Amino acid sequence: MNDKALVAHHAAHYVKDGMCVGLGTGSTANYFITELARRHRDEGLQVTVVASSVVSTIKAQQLGLPLVAIEHLNRLDLYVDGADEFSPDLSLLKGRGADLVREKLLAQACKQFLVLVDSSKFVSRIGERFAIPIEVMPFAWQLVKQKLKAMGATGGLRQNASGDGLIVTSHGSLVLDMVFDSQLTSQTLNELLNNTAGVVEHGIFYGLSSAVFCAVDGEVQEQWAHESI
Repeated sequence: MNDKALVAHHAAHYVKDGMCVGLGTGSTANYFITELARRHRDEGLQVTVVASSVVSTIKAQQLGLPLVAIEHLNRLDLYVDGADEFSPDLSLLKGRGADLVREKLLAQACKQFLVLVDSSKFVSRIGERFAIPIEVMPFAWQLVKQKLKAMGATGGLRQNASGDGLIVTSHGSLVLDMVFDSQLTSQTLNELLNNTAGVVEHGIFYGLSSAVFCAVDGEVQEQWAHESI
């Protein structure tokens, strides 16, 4: 079993009967969805699920998991997703897949948010390896970019895979990928972006993780938010 499957199977055992579970998006989340569907089918585990993306919705449907639409959600017991980076204070960088609004909505709404990673995702500070994805209103992107540039950030609009157009999110927004000064903390970046008009959402997930489950040498290490690294 590879590290992604290992940590996903570990997280699936935190799901209890009657839970409403948020499904993340990406390769590690796919392993979790598959294992959750197996438990639902083989063990009779009674769950409902809500997906953070169209991709995860389709996978859950194909595997027979009972889905609830996000607009009908009134409680969320558990949200399980991966991250692009995680730092010692369990801050996350997410959104390289451009589903920021749904992902952060679920991360804020859930009682527990379990983050699935391997050791390659660990960084000393958020933004160490990747630019910060910032989802912006299409008419506001230039003004937002200029404001962030005035604060020392560099970057621009994210191109699509073929390079002949721009990425448009499921929310209908554009994405700025911006690199910030290395002295800025996750908390400072979170506040800065939250207070910037025209920003729909951003990839700094600060103070939202309940626990990070990290696969290391064939074992899963758990780091809970109330513990120190």
